[in-house]
Order: sequence, then C-alpha cells, then structure tokens
Amino acid sequence: MSNKKRKTYEEINDILYPKSIAVVGTNNVIGSVPYDIFENILHDRFKGILYPVSPSEKNVSSIKSYKYVVDIEDDVDMAILVFPSSVAHLAMEQIGKKGIKSMVIISAGFKEVGAKGLEKEKKIKEIADKYGISFIGPNCLGIINTDPKCHLNASFARAMPEEGNIAFISQSGALCTAVLDYADARHIGFSKFISFGNKADVDEIDLLYYLKDDPKTKVILMYLEEVTNGKALMEVAKKVIAETGKPILAIKSGKTAEGASAAASHTGSLAGSDEIIDAAFKQAGIIRCNNLEEMFDYAKAFAYQSLPKSKNIAIITNAGGPGVLATDRAINSGLSLGKFEEGTTKILKKSLPAAANIKNPVDVIGDARADRYNIAISAAIKDKNIDGINVILTPQSMTDIEAIAKDIVKVVGQSDKPIYTSFMGDTDVAAGIDILQKNNVPHYVLPENMVKSMAATFKFNKRLKEISEFEIKQFSDVDKEKATKILDEAIAKNKTYLPEEEAVKVLEAYNFPVLPNGLANSKEEAGKIADNIKYPVVMKIISSDIIHKFDIGGVILNIKNRNEAENAYEQILKNVKKVMPEAVIKGVFVQKMVGEGQEVILGLKKDNSFGSVIMFGLGGIFVEIFKDVDFKVAPISVKEVNDMIQSIRSYPILMGARGSEKRDIKSLKETIQRLSQLAIDCPQIKELDINPLIVRNEGKGCFVADTKIML
Repeated sequence: MSNKKRKTYEEINDILYPKSIAVVGTNNVIGSVPYDIFENILHDRFKGILYPVSPSEKNVSSIKSYKYVVDIEDDVDMAILVFPSSVAHLAMEQIGKKGIKSMVIISAGFKEVGAKGLEKEKKIKEIADKYGISFIGPNCLGIINTDPKCHLNASFARAMPEEGNIAFISQSGALCTAVLDYADARHIGFSKFISFGNKADVDEIDLLYYLKDDPKTKVILMYLEEVTNGKALMEVAKKVIAETGKPILAIKSGKTAEGASAAASHTGSLAGSDEIIDAAFKQAGIIRCNNLEEMFDYAKAFAYQSLPKSKNIAIITNAGGPGVLATDRAINSGLSLGKFEEGTTKILKKSLPAAANIKNPVDVIGDARADRYNIAISAAIKDKNIDGINVILTPQSMTDIEAIAKDIVKVVGQSDKPIYTSFMGDTDVAAGIDILQKNNVPHYVLPENMVKSMAATFKFNKRLKEISEFEIKQFSDVDKEKATKILDEAIAKNKTYLPEEEAVKVLEAYNFPVLPNGLANSKEEAGKIADNIKYPVVMKIISSDIIHKFDIGGVILNIKNRNEAENAYEQILKNVKKVMPEAVIKGVFVQKMVGEGQEVILGLKKDNSFGSVIMFGLGGIFVEIFKDVDFKVAPISVKEVNDMIQSIRSYPILMGARGSEKRDIKSLKETIQRLSQLAIDCPQIKELDINPLIVRNEGKGCFVADTKIML
C-alpha cells in the first residue's frame, strides 16, 4: 500500500478544464492517433486555444504548427503528449521548461510492455515530479469533458458523447471505445470520460476524490484491471457515498484465485483475490457489476430517476408470462409487490376490462392501448403503498407503442417515484424505446434486468440511510503490548508459525474466550495440568515443525481422567516420533474440552492491497468443502459484524433451526470484533485461524478450541 500524495481537486480540474492546449507530437497523417486527437479537439468545439506542436510539419489541419513546445509565445495550460515512448522524456523536459503543469500522455510503450518500458515510465514520472506536472496516463485513450464551458474531446475516440451526469473512468483504453459506442446507441450521456491507462501519476483514487466534488457528475462508473491500494480505494468510496450519495459502479476484471492453493490456513485458501475484492467493494458501498450491460443497466437507473424509498413496487404488463418473470426476479432480488390501497383497486376495477388482473402485478391484457397503460400507471404512481413502478410492454398488432412511451414520459415528469420500462422486442418497439431513452426513462430489453436494477437502487438508498450505523467498537480490556512482544520475539527468531500455546497467549491478551490450558513436558505434568483444569481435556503436540497435528496422531480428544492423560501424553509422543522423528518437540498442550456447541471458524489474512481481511463461517473439518464463509476488511463496524453473521447459509442453524437451541450470537459478535481489533493492532500476523470456535447455547458464551497463527 503506497503513501502516494493525493492530487488536489484543482490539479485534476486543470487537466479537465484547460483554456489552452498544446498537442505535442501531432502530424498530418490522417487516421493516425496524433492526427485524430488534434482533429477531435479542433472539431468538437473546444472552447479554448489549440496549438499543434510538430518538428516536421509547418501546419496541422491548416493551423500554424510549432517545432517545439517552448516556441509557443503564449502561456499554455495543458499538453497532450503523443510522441513515441522513446522520445517522450525529451518532450516532457521541454513541457516542464515551458511551465505547463497539466498533461495527458497518450503514448504507449511503457510499463505495459515490460522492464524496459517500466524504466521509461519511471523517467517521465521523475521529470513530472521535478517540474510539478500532474498527468494522466501514459498508455491511455485520453480524456473527454462534455461540459459546454469546455467541451473537450482530447482522445482518439470516434465521436464526442452526449452530455450527461455519468462519469466513466477506466484503466483500459480499448474498452473505452466500446463503451462510447454502446452508450451512443442508447442515448446515454457522460459528464467526464477518462482513460487513465498505466496511472503513473493520477490514479483512480485521485479521480474518485475529484468526481466526489464534481457538480456535473451524479453517478460514477469505473473499470479496473488491478487494485494496488485497496485501503485508499475503500476510504474514498466511503467518502463519496457518505458525503454526496453518488453511487460507484465498478467492473474489476481478472476473477482468479491464483495463490490460494498455496496458503497454509483455511482462511488463506478461501480468501482468494476475487473474494477479497467482492468483500471490500461491498463493505465500501461500491456496486460490483459483472459486465458492461449490467453496469449501464444500473447506471441508467441511478442517473435518470430518484431512488425508491421502499422495496414496495408495482409491475404493470400486457403479458402474463413476462409479468411472472419480473415478479420472480423482484422477490429474489429483495423487492416486494406492494398491496394497493382500496382507492387504487377501485380505479383499476372500474377502468380496466373484467378479464384484467387488478392485483399487483397488474395485467392490462394483450390488446391494451395507451389509455389502459395510462390509467394503470397513473393510479399506481399515486398509491402510498407503492414506491416504484416497472412497466412491461410486448408488441401486439393493436399496441400503440409510441403513444404509450409518450404517456410514460409525462407521468415520469409529474412524480418523484421511479418508473422503469421494458419494451420487449426489437424492430417493432424501436420507436417507443427511442422516445423513452431520449427522455431519460430507464429502459431494459428484459424485464428481469429492469427489476434487478430497481433492486440495486433500493439497496443503495437503504445503505445511505444506515451510514450512521457503521461505528467501529474499540475494546479497552486488551493488552496490545503483550501480544506485540510475543509476535515480535517470534519474528526475531525467524519463526513462521507461533506454537499453539503462544498463539493462545496472543488471544488471551485480547481477552478472547480462551479455554483453561497448560504446556506439559512429562506425563506427570500432563496429568497434573489436566487435574487442575478439570476433565474432559484435549491434548495436542506442540512443535514448530508440525502444522497439521491431527494428520500424524498429534491430537487426542475427550480425555476423562489422570490415567488417560498420562497415557495420552506418551501416545502422542510415540505417534509423532514415528512419522516425524526429526521434529523438535516443545511439549504437549493440555486444554479444557468444551461441551456441546456449534462449530464456526474465524480467520484473518493479510492482503497486500486491502490489509487485514477477516473471515467468518461454518467451521470444522469441512470448511473448505462447503465454503460457507463471508469476508470483511478490518476494521469491522458493528453493523458489518451483524451482516457478516447473517450472510452465511448456516445462519438459521445459529438461530435455532428446527427446534434446536439458539446459539450465543452476542458473544460470537464480540469475538469477531476482538479479532478485527487484533488484526489492526498487530500487522505482524499474516494468517490466523480459530477453527473451531465453539458457540454454545444463548447466554453460555463461545470458546476458542483451536488456533493457528502464521507470521
């Protein structure tokens, strides 16, 4: 995680709102990147002054050209660098000497091509730092600002997009061109469109801070190929959402779990890179999208309409089948069909045919024309029990599609409740869809995607209302100094793992519910410890050379008396020496065995980007088979602990399913919160498993039965 100095709003704004631009390295080769960028700025009505810089051209597009940027007589606000990477550093020196403080570096051939390119990238960054230049790139498509005050298309995209309130930032330049084409076909406009490429200087976090305060932006879309500073990303996302209510929709490519199989703990093997990304995005409030279509489905909903105040929606359709599909998706997505008020039902019964379904979902029947749709939508939108409407239309021979679309546009303008549409089909409904899209009414080809999008906006609005609940609990009854000393001493001795009796001491320092225990170095001592802590007990081998104790007979359970304890001590040593005769044995750990309870697992894993990640789930020997777990990035708030416990499929078991006793959820929550605090206080811990944690019946607490700490 870097300590990079963040760019100010003014530094980013100077890049996006220049009053004069020098395109450094342009030419007259039609179809080349340097030429196309210059032409786009020139012909897309940029409001400032444009200077072509080209050592080989006297003019570019009939405009006088300058051989070098230092030859320009006037001050210049920003430079667009399109020279090849081999000479980019020379051009940057001149840009710095000219006093230009803002840049976009389009040129490729930097770190994306390997070690030699990385050296070139480091060189241009050094020059930029020397002259105080802020820049976007290199290896990017460029930037677009649709604000009429600037109207800048400093990219090699084919066309300037429409003005809108959606900002799009992307690490991939190639994806940007596809996005622009997709959006253009659907009349989706943008406020800012930024390809940031290799992010050698300005990165996505800088841009998110800027867009947080950008008055032209209502929704932020983001495509990432890597997350290099997850903590900072989570921090800025939380600020954007809490301070402005702007949603952040993200696609993160590279859904892989490389490296997970090499992890030593259950937590390490389950917490793959994509699982951590999912957890972190959810925790920060970032809505992760699976693909571009889903991203823009959600974006339209957020950008064009208000957020639904409750989960109660109405579905209005002229076809029963699509209405059922939409209903199923709505319920599965966390929405519900609101029950109409008596007055609404009377209007529908009086105005619709007898064969129509006047309950929610409303079926206005296949031969419905604009009047029936208008009656149903107008009645539902005024109903106090309804906070969002989804309209489905299938084209029949008598369906006046354009009239229905126009009526929907009118109703949208008269209410603050969101209305989404799904005109199903292609050619027959095209004119109606065009009317809806041009008037910022969210439209979806499939009704399932329509209600799924409304569910996303409802859940986001619900989160906004819950922001005050994200308090982090701090425990004062912990001994950070003691835990740190144990960990540091082990690291100084080059230990990879803490022996269990030391791991238990770390947990004791943080007041975890650790069972009575002791370390024995003889059978007599084992028996004495067992007598003191009361039976039954469990005994385990302690050796830095042995990680998986069960596999070699290094654990004996349910020891009931002194004689069994002494015999168990000798049997464990015998088992271990047979399988691992060279293992250095520190002793045998004697621990109280807890009674009946539900086994769960708690874990901790240090992630290079996000820091300490906490895991919770169903425990025991089958944890990696069922994978019924959830992740959160530490520190974890009180609400997030609740969400974590309730998210696993096994949650009903903890709550007392099928007549069984409810488990002690209160003590479980506290134990997770203590682990979160330990994770933040002790970064020396690379991985940690508490497996199992025995959660007993309500009011009887939970207990750590086994723990493993990797340094």
